[in-house]
Amino acid sequence: MKRVSFEKMKSEITRVLIKKGFEEEKAEESAELFSKASLDGVYSHGLNRVLRLVEYIDKGWINVQGEPILINSTTFIERYNGNLGPGDLNAKFCMDRAMKLAENNMLGMVTINNTSHWMRGGNYGWQAAESGYIGMCWTNTESCMPPWGAKEQKIGNNPIILAVPNKRNPIVLDMAMSQFSYGKLQVTRLKDEELPIDGGFNEHGQLTRNPGEIENSRRILPMGYWKGSGLSFLLDLIVALLSQGNSTADLDKIKPGKRTSGYGVSQVFIAVDPYKLSGDEFTQQVVVNALDHFKKAEVDENMKEVTYPGENTLKRRKENFKKGIPVDIDIWEKVLSL
Repeated sequence: MKRVSFEKMKSEITRVLIKKGFEEEKAEESAELFSKASLDGVYSHGLNRVLRLVEYIDKGWINVQGEPILINSTTFIERYNGNLGPGDLNAKFCMDRAMKLAENNMLGMVTINNTSHWMRGGNYGWQAAESGYIGMCWTNTESCMPPWGAKEQKIGNNPIILAVPNKRNPIVLDMAMSQFSYGKLQVTRLKDEELPIDGGFNEHGQLTRNPGEIENSRRILPMGYWKGSGLSFLLDLIVALLSQGNSTADLDKIKPGKRTSGYGVSQVFIAVDPYKLSGDEFTQQVVVNALDHFKKAEVDENMKEVTYPGENTLKRRKENFKKGIPVDIDIWEKVLSL
């Protein structure tokens, strides 16, 4: 591993994206989202994803010129077709629109269909919370996880993000419906480490903490076993209905030549202005009281502290900005060579 400055990483990713057909402004915007993911310690969806993005562009699975087109709207709901454009830019646009609608109506919801992988979903939760909004967004995916009790992949890991603003430190939860994402498996394998708890089944149907065995079997474990399995299924149905887009079942029917991570997925973005809805004093006091109550929990025997969602992200962000972002040398060299 080596460390690279945020600006250096952003500059190199921008260069690559311009070379792949992005307009300069869009390349910089996308590069910043990738770099922010790595800055916050989500390496699997930051620099590590750039090579895959380039592969998908080269194969024609992502339309670098594609932009969201409005399909229909009501007072506080808008629905878009993503035209298979860059998923991170489409997602950022949608959360921006949701916040704009919430600015005028206290609540805004934007859905998008026919879009591509949004990369790090947590970016859009931070986007909302740092702007003073409650944010919620999720995406469906092609089948990549067996339903509880099955061997065969029939549900997506359908990540969901929940975010609450706080004038000091926003609270942001970013999680997939699998116990660990495939990106996390990759990062752990590259470090030659095991997962802290069972993350899936090996090819013999045995629970394992070995990330490589799970990658080979493709039998990742639903978060909460049957609970994560059921939640994944319902998130998929709801997002497909709201966006009038593909469900996981539809995504699985896409011909093999284009059936890949995030091709043609459906997403929803919700923003709420809690300050207009409940007032500044009440909103801030609720958050402060909740954090105070949470942090007073007695630490168990195996942990150093109790942290709320997003707390460690802020610590990593500060450290990585100061020291430089850790990068896998092989991946970094491959990006530099593009």
